[in-house]
Amino acid sequence: MKQPDKTAFLALIQENKRIIYKICNSYCRNQYDREDLAQEIIYQLWRSGHTFQEDYKFSTWMYRIALNTAISFYRKEQTAGKTVELSEQVLSIKEEGSELEENIRQMQAFINEFNELDRALILLYLEKKNHKEIAEILGISESNVGTKISRMKEKLRVRFSNQ
Repeated sequence: MKQPDKTAFLALIQENKRIIYKICNSYCRNQYDREDLAQEIIYQLWRSGHTFQEDYKFSTWMYRIALNTAISFYRKEQTAGKTVELSEQVLSIKEEGSELEENIRQMQAFINEFNELDRALILLYLEKKNHKEIAEILGISESNVGTKISRMKEKLRVRFSNQ
């Protein structure tokens, strides 16, 4: 098993760091968990470097490794019975934002209700990935991607039309 060149690897991570940030923000609520998850993702990318195939885009491969790592991390955290930090609750009570901020908060809460796979799918969809790329990253069929997105949109429409 040949590991990737360290300098090239770090450059690729730097170029694609937004992927890691988005995934960490979607799967973790507090800063410390996000930092831990980011480190774990980078470690898993390094460890899995030998599996990268030049025929594919690096970002597609990176999404797959990062999302699998995040899902595992999330499941582990859920079974550990974690509690929400008081500071997060205090901050959310003090926040008095604009309508846009409120809409974003509601959308994030809605997304957090999805299971791990659907959360990953909606994250990729919001990232403007096409159905084929989402299917490759998640290891599901393109038609399954389309069906899941349609169902999520319908749930979203119903949820927010009732408010």
